[in-house]
Amino acid sequence: MNALALAIDVASGLMAGARVCLSPNRDARPAHGGLDLLVIHGISLPPGEFGGPYIEQLFLNQLDLSAHAYFATLQGLQVSSHLLIRRDGSLVQFVPFHERAWHAGVSHWRGRSACNDYSIGIELEGTDDQPYADAQYVSLNHAVQALRAAYPSLRAAEVVGHSDIAPQRKTDPGISFDWTRVR
Repeated sequence: MNALALAIDVASGLMAGARVCLSPNRDARPAHGGLDLLVIHGISLPPGEFGGPYIEQLFLNQLDLSAHAYFATLQGLQVSSHLLIRRDGSLVQFVPFHERAWHAGVSHWRGRSACNDYSIGIELEGTDDQPYADAQYVSLNHAVQALRAAYPSLRAAEVVGHSDIAPQRKTDPGISFDWTRVR
């Protein structure tokens, strides 16, 4: 995969090379929001299991809560992310980049709150304590390059973890995420 394969159509906010599954859990960014932060998350459903349909179902509000005992804890949750990077490096886009995804929750960065307003959320299928796959780092770097090429305000944007913007609530992408592999 190369950065050209991940070109972004700024008008639609969609990334070529990503499978699109539009989540209902999105809305318009505030006029003052802008884009100047990239947030990396880690997710697996059920926890520690990879490859199933459950992450997509969660972001599409289609998760069968009876499919696993853990899912009862997610009842009523309405969340999304702009991108999901699967273990094999494949990409799924849930929210156009010019819209607000509901990925950060109560959050703040460098004195600003409500990070959803001005950030792009990228989920990696993984856990805090298991290494992420090489293919995920390759896709993540290509996605970041494509985002920075499409949106000038992201060219100097910091790449942070969910744990950085919500340190009292979140630990992802976790200790297993190798920050030295993110360019």
